[in-house]
Amino acid sequence: MSNLYHDGNRQLQDRFDSRRISDRLENLARTAFTDDDKAFIESAAYFFIATADAEGRPDCSFKGGMPGFVRVTGPSELSFPDYDGNGMFKSLGNVVVNANVGLLFIAMHGTPRRLRVNGSARVHDDDPLLKETVGAQLIVRLEARAIFPNCPRYIPDMQMAGPSIYTPQPQCDPPEPAWKSFDIFKDAVPPRQPTWKG
Repeated sequence: MSNLYHDGNRQLQDRFDSRRISDRLENLARTAFTDDDKAFIESAAYFFIATADAEGRPDCSFKGGMPGFVRVTGPSELSFPDYDGNGMFKSLGNVVVNANVGLLFIAMHGTPRRLRVNGSARVHDDDPLLKETVGAQLIVRLEARAIFPNCPRYIPDMQMAGPSIYTPQPQCDPPEPAWKSFDIFKDAVPPRQPTWKG
């Protein structure tokens, strides 16, 4: 067996008599992206990322962009941009001190679907993708340790109306969010970093 499960998982699997099904589900885990995984990931307009700091304190964040903003760049590698945000760098700061991450790709419109990607991430400020990714100030590359589908049964049926007005798009300067002009923040907001505009 792989190391998909640890003692905590096994304790609860044994308590609820789910070890057998868990072992079968573990067979779905892989370390290389399939063509179907690639198509799903690269069509995503958002995903969720879980990180932890050096002491193991967790953080979870939403990342969004135009479909294609996440790319499968190798058999077990994916890449995504970091766009201008609130400047806290909670997720990426955690990656700098603890490379272990978990990504959840989820489709809540059309056919419900979920895909988990757990692995090791690195943040790059000199990545070649910076010169071809509109709005990127950094690039994150993740080497997958476990890629596996997840049951979609509780995903609500929602409609996708369109991208956020803040999503970087070629030849456009996205508007600044209103909160950056609030009195409590405006004197502390750093200037937006120059990025490739397409």
